[in-house]
Amino acid sequence: MTETRIARNLLILVISTFLLRLCSAQPLNYSEIFGSDWQKAVTFLEENNSWLKPSLEKYNTSYREAVAVIFPELVRYSAIRDKMEITLLKTLYRNLGDDYADFSVGVFQIKPSFAEKIRSQAPEVMGKKAKLLFKRRSYYKYDYDYRAAIIIDLENPQTELNYLIAFFAICRDRFAPDQMDEESRIKFLATAYNSGFWKSKEDIMKMEEKKFFNTKLFKTENYPYSDVALFWYNQNKIKPDHE
Repeated sequence: MTETRIARNLLILVISTFLLRLCSAQPLNYSEIFGSDWQKAVTFLEENNSWLKPSLEKYNTSYREAVAVIFPELVRYSAIRDKMEITLLKTLYRNLGDDYADFSVGVFQIKPSFAEKIRSQAPEVMGKKAKLLFKRRSYYKYDYDYRAAIIIDLENPQTELNYLIAFFAICRDRFAPDQMDEESRIKFLATAYNSGFWKSKEDIMKMEEKKFFNTKLFKTENYPYSDVALFWYNQNKIKPDHE
């Protein structure tokens, strides 16, 4: 191989490597990737902001941060809402608990096990305010009734939102996210919501870049849940907080 060919091949390799790194450095446009499901999620917000924002404000929860955290779930819900049958799972959970059936419910895609942890920790963190969101477990005579109440909560967006409000209160108490910079805070809270707020701060941060998120309707690349949340947050930065 002549020196000229060697030099040319090296130049091609350098250019290819540069272009590959340049492409990989470009931020993904998740609104294009998820297309109509993304737009359906946006439409849900437009149609429900009249009660979403006042409910969040009542408990000192930032609308934009809260929506960023749950927006990937709105996208997922838009993709699966007409295609998923969970009647049997609901019955198993009500009768036997989350050891036998744990599944995402409602527009914010909250699992019963997540909801139970929220309800058990909210009173300690929120005090009397927790009573405005949830009835005590002792109110229910049987476990079946308690679980049935959780399912009813999660299937109604306005009562499902109570779990998100309590989630933010618990995270503020445990992790002091207000001390983080803006981007780090959104990614951390989104990951805590998606992977488990009951984990340690270190374990949650390790999960931030894990690629688990997709709509599960077709074979597709997975994405970090936190990146999808941050993308929506950055898209909506310039808007007033009430929009």
